[in-house]
Amino acid sequence: MVFSLAYHFLQDRPLAEDVTQEVFLQLYREGAALTSDHHVRFWLRKVASHRSIDAARRRKIRPRLALADVREPAAKEAFRDPILSETLRKLVATLPEAPRMVVLLRYQEDLDPTEIAETIGMPVSTVKSHLHRSLAILREKMERLKKERLKKEMAG
Repeated sequence: MVFSLAYHFLQDRPLAEDVTQEVFLQLYREGAALTSDHHVRFWLRKVASHRSIDAARRRKIRPRLALADVREPAAKEAFRDPILSETLRKLVATLPEAPRMVVLLRYQEDLDPTEIAETIGMPVSTVKSHLHRSLAILREKMERLKKERLKKEMAG
């Protein structure tokens, strides 16, 4: 879970491995204070989220993908897990740090807005705003991709 969250946020395997190692090192140091399995899962998500955001800010990792670089969605592609879809993953990677983490925690970790707010230390209303705006941005980008695809099909 820790590596998956870091990897999907950072889009950089070696950096995600470093963040994962930092999180588990911190768990080793502070683990005695964690009282239950639920507490450990909550703590791991919280620390992984914060460490990932910190790593992105330190290394200025905010993928800037041109719309043309994102693969066209296949018409018959079944989206079993939309966050793992290549196209959607690339589009999510273009979101700013805080909204990107909110989207990952919501749709990859299946946390509700209250749990996300507790995990990353932000008001529930802000979490909901990030989700709402991010989904609108992602919908708009997907629509543009579909329109570009139609143009190509009509021209070719």
